Amino acid sequence: MEEIIARINELSRKNKTVGLTEEEIAERAVLRQQYLDNFKRNFRQQLDTIEIVDDDEQKGVTH
Repeated sequence: MEEIIARINELSRKNKTVGLTEEEIAERAVLRQQYLDNFKRNFRQQLDTIEIVDDDEQKGVTH
């Protein structure tokens, strides 16, 4: 993942200074999509591990 981020940042710096070739623009798009897919997957995993607990259940209150 660090390699993807490093390459995205490298392309970003180059774009700001001298611009990118068509190949580099395409590479940047692929890398950005890979980064987003990985981010979404990791975020989904975090959400899947969250357990919602009602305060009443924690205190032993029944209805």
